[in-house]
Amino acid sequence: MLSVVIPTYNEEKNVKPLYSQLKKTLDGLKQKYEIIFVDDGSTDRTFSILKQLAKKDKKLKIIRFKRNFGQSAALAAGFNYAKGNVVITMDADLQNHPSDIPKLLKKIDKADIVCGWRKKREDALFSKRIPSFISNWLARKLTKVKIHDFGCTLRAYKREVIKDLDLYGELHRYIPALAKAAGYSVAEVKVKHSARKYGKTKYKFSRLFKGTSDLLTLIFLERFGTRPAHIFNSIGLLSFGLGSLILLALAVNTLVYWGTSIVRPTLYLSIILILGGLELVTLGLVSEMITKLRYDLEGKKFYKIKEIIN
Repeated sequence: MLSVVIPTYNEEKNVKPLYSQLKKTLDGLKQKYEIIFVDDGSTDRTFSILKQLAKKDKKLKIIRFKRNFGQSAALAAGFNYAKGNVVITMDADLQNHPSDIPKLLKKIDKADIVCGWRKKREDALFSKRIPSFISNWLARKLTKVKIHDFGCTLRAYKREVIKDLDLYGELHRYIPALAKAAGYSVAEVKVKHSARKYGKTKYKFSRLFKGTSDLLTLIFLERFGTRPAHIFNSIGLLSFGLGSLILLALAVNTLVYWGTSIVRPTLYLSIILILGGLELVTLGLVSEMITKLRYDLEGKKFYKIKEIIN
């Protein structure tokens, strides 16, 4: 069975034509399928239009959030309720093409995740394409995942992958890196991309800074997620040790030479290093306790569902 999960936020003019295109493609595959729209707290007519479509099609499921929780939460909810052995994700803005789904499915036997690559993007140069280029370059360098387009939502996942994913915040764009770190294989295929016709884009230049922050979080979690004290304690002990050595040298200098003109600023530096080191060690211990608490609360959802249709 195939599941198609579509995070949706204020796309009242797009959901109906997208549904029609999806039906045409999925009916041509000659296999069982379901379509899951996750309404991420839309404030326009998106939900009412989807509800009308769901009355005529039992294969269409709608998950409606109580408010806007973000794309990662919407994907997590869709993954949680999907029944398919393979799960397809895509945007609801008509920029992804449902006709590319067979391309993803053709390669899913050779990889655990197949990512779409929007080689010819139809987006604004400065607000989307340049930030995307920078973000993708950084992601490739830091995660070592050799794909061109981390931001393309059009992807195919084997079921075991989505069950292992721990999505929160805005880490959805780095799902391939999360999966790769967990031992899953990642592949890529070229897909079509269209300019947005209706509605306003949810992506702005500021997303570059948010994306970079998410990337740093991902790298930290990948390397120190289960042992955060290692990095904090190592830096903290180094800072504490260096500060202590400087303080000892100042003490010897004062006793032997009765001080010099550089004593005062150097004294301040040693105190900062010692106190900073103690704070980092404390932060490391607190991080360990938070990590343990996280595992104790594993499975707790970070989104609230208002209703589910079908």
